[in-house]
Amino acid sequence: MKVLITGGCGFIGSHACEYYVKKGIDVVAYDNMTKHELMRTGYATDAARNYNWEFLRKIGVALIKGDVCNLDKLMKAADGCHFIIHTAAQPAMTISMESPALDFSTNVLGTFNVLEIARRLKIPVVNCATIHVYGNKINETLKEEPTRYIRCPAVIDENHPTMEGTLTPLHVSKRAAELYVQTYIETYGLEAASFRLTGLYGPRQFGGEDHGWVANFVIRTILEMPIRIYGTGKQVRDILYASDVAEAFDAFYRKRKPGIYNIGGGTDHSVSLLECIKLIEEITGKKLTTEYGASRLGDLQYFVCDISKAKRELGWEPTVSTKEGVSRLIDWVKESESIFRRGLRAK
Repeated sequence: MKVLITGGCGFIGSHACEYYVKKGIDVVAYDNMTKHELMRTGYATDAARNYNWEFLRKIGVALIKGDVCNLDKLMKAADGCHFIIHTAAQPAMTISMESPALDFSTNVLGTFNVLEIARRLKIPVVNCATIHVYGNKINETLKEEPTRYIRCPAVIDENHPTMEGTLTPLHVSKRAAELYVQTYIETYGLEAASFRLTGLYGPRQFGGEDHGWVANFVIRTILEMPIRIYGTGKQVRDILYASDVAEAFDAFYRKRKPGIYNIGGGTDHSVSLLECIKLIEEITGKKLTTEYGASRLGDLQYFVCDISKAKRELGWEPTVSTKEGVSRLIDWVKESESIFRRGLRAK
């Protein structure tokens, strides 16, 4: 077996690569090595960008530098592959508003190219979508408690209406890509899935204020820098550890049941920003300094996945607890601290 992983040198892509290498399977990582997000974090940009490339090279992953918008090059990379995991994306709402053309080309055209290749090769594919396709009208259904927002019912399933509330280019591009997935399933019988992913976290995540908030909190804690919170800090996500996402990809490959799936931690892994900060403080023994700003356009204040469909159809559910996962992330940040500090010194 041979697996192609687009965005393979990104956070989730690198964990999918590692997962299959450990199973003795040939892996091709295809990545354009963009620095759009990293340039905004203040870390040592080149060192951070190359970190996962070097990690994958050392464990034997075949590495190809290329853009998902380049159909011909992507097709050559997919030669002989039996499964595609499409993690390449422009994932930040802020960047989508600043550069809608980049957002469109990466998320829509890139996904179309991946689907077209999967159709031609007659192989299964998983697309990484996002819970943001639901929109932020969910904010209107919330009640406020001391440390978090709550909602009844607590979980949201795949039948919940999409694209409601204030929309940004990211909402549109990710939903458009997902509609292409549905179309290729229904028109061509493609064995495809679109995973609506929630708050993902884990080692090798160079999170910043634009994307990857759990990692951002941990990094700034270790560096003893203040954390900026947009809104009240009571925003809730059912965070999901990276290895559990990799398990979900493989669960689809084994079961081959096409469709849309919410892939998140569920109620057992739900946490607010304030609660996550408290957990990080407990594990590290450090006291965090927090600064507050206004909520950002399109922000979603609450999401907890109903993962019953993934359990039923794919036989998948998360296994890594929030405390265990955050502890692993903290250990990695400590080991990699020089990358973050080098960038700050350069500034």
